[in-house]
Amino acid sequence: TISCQHCGANDVTVCGAHSNQSKHGKGRGIKASDIYCASLCWNCHMMIDQGELSRELAIEIWDYAHNRTFEILAMRGLWPDGIPVP
Repeated sequence: TISCQHCGANDVTVCGAHSNQSKHGKGRGIKASDIYCASLCWNCHMMIDQGELSRELAIEIWDYAHNRTFEILAMRGLWPDGIPVP
């Protein structure tokens, strides 16, 4: 498992939180590709998604968590062959 890449939580609420950024393909009723997921716990996911933060800070936190998630998957050899690197 991968812990929350924002707060470090390692519980059952940690999941792949999709990007809400249009540059990653997010649109009205459309989720971003699964390659744009960050390992976040429920609390951090909601904090980012529900507008508790400025848009800039939410993007900064999500981008950092996404980059760390990708690095961990790559380091563990878990990034699938043939899937584009984000």
